[in-house]
Amino acid sequence: MHLVKLLAALKKAWRLIRELSGDDAYERYLRHQILHHPEETPLSRQAFFQQEQHRKWHGVKRCC
Repeated sequence: MHLVKLLAALKKAWRLIRELSGDDAYERYLRHQILHHPEETPLSRQAFFQQEQHRKWHGVKRCC
């Protein structure tokens, strides 16, 4: 019984780590697409990653 609780706690911790690090971004994107835009074809994992990189870095202006 304790092993089951330990495994459940580890799974929960792993999900939290993935969420905080952004590692689950594609899965969250897919859930959002299914719930809110079911008529649209979701991006592939590679296309999603490229889009996110562009979104994060496009227009970044640095002085140095």
